[in-house]
Amino acid sequence: PSGPKPDALSNWATSALTRFIYTLYIKQLMKRKILNINVSSKFEGNRIDKFLQNQLNDISRTQLQSLIHNGNVKLNNIVLYETSKKVKNEDQIEIDFPPPEETFIKPQEIPLNILYDDKDIIIINKAPGTVVHPGAGNYEKTIVNGLLFLYKDKLSSVGGKLRPGIVHRIDKDTSGIIVVAKNDNAHINLSKQFSEHTIRRTYEALVWGSLRPKNGKINENISRHIKNRQLMAVSKNKGKKAITNYRTLEIFQNSNLPKISLI
Repeated sequence: PSGPKPDALSNWATSALTRFIYTLYIKQLMKRKILNINVSSKFEGNRIDKFLQNQLNDISRTQLQSLIHNGNVKLNNIVLYETSKKVKNEDQIEIDFPPPEETFIKPQEIPLNILYDDKDIIIINKAPGTVVHPGAGNYEKTIVNGLLFLYKDKLSSVGGKLRPGIVHRIDKDTSGIIVVAKNDNAHINLSKQFSEHTIRRTYEALVWGSLRPKNGKINENISRHIKNRQLMAVSKNKGKKAITNYRTLEIFQNSNLPKISLI
């Protein structure tokens, strides 16, 4: 029978377990409020925010920059406010994590186009202009607010208080199908399918111009835009691998518009 070799499977399992244990370790340190990190020689010359992002995979660079701006980071026992400060070999960094803010997400009666609903999952057709979950100061009129109104506590808890039931998301201005988990077992299984790319996702999009070739594959790394951190961009050196297979369905053109392709 086909399948991964025992050694490869063992290495994968060991790597996955190591990442899981490391994540738990960091979260426990955050609960204890104080985290101390020593800079090794191979990171000398790095910006402190980039260095910390490399060390703390569970925290976004934006969150780390906020900690620095708010005076929660010390460099060699001196409070630091400069995110671009370069670190040196044997520098001592101390992070004082503030207590998490309690955020209450209130249930709201908002229209949800529910396509399917059973004991484990909910499938919703998200309209353009709708935010999936609260965040960045936007805590109302999201899909999560509507889900809490309809299902109350019958949603998975894996995503935490801000994202009950939310397994994945699509952008505010994008319409499409999202899957919501009603329990933790369903959430974990769906997350695994998304992670292993066994779920097939198909989108239709309008793009400027005419693609060459008309049908093909885009295989690039995607990471945060180097100037606008709210945007994603193709990166040659870092980021997550993103594979998109595309097919041109129709090309529109008239005297008033450049070519627009439906893919």
